[in-house]
Amino acid sequence: VQLQASGGGVVQSGGSLRLSCTASGGTFFYMAWHRQAPGRQREMVAMDNSEGATFYGDAVKGRFAISRDDTKSTSFLEMNRLEPADTAVYYCYARDTGGKGYWGQGTQVTVSS
Repeated sequence: VQLQASGGGVVQSGGSLRLSCTASGGTFFYMAWHRQAPGRQREMVAMDNSEGATFYGDAVKGRFAISRDDTKSTSFLEMNRLEPADTAVYYCYARDTGGKGYWGQGTQVTVSS
């Protein structure tokens, strides 16, 4: 199983980025994005599952949107109105139908003020 994340970068405050995570080697009904800023614990940003349920962390509600393309086992995280506080390494996470979880490599998002 592999999760390949991409789309991070440097953006000015108020800008947008779109992260992608493609999973291979399994069937994944649950995909999520987490982030970890320096000196802070990893936190969940957003998740969705094959039944359409979604969750957003309070800090990103109304600014971030998670979506997926099940035909390509890909999760997307659209991030709008980015703030310096959103600066972190973003990780994708997927859980397969057997309940086993997998982490992708992180992608750095840096928001300059």
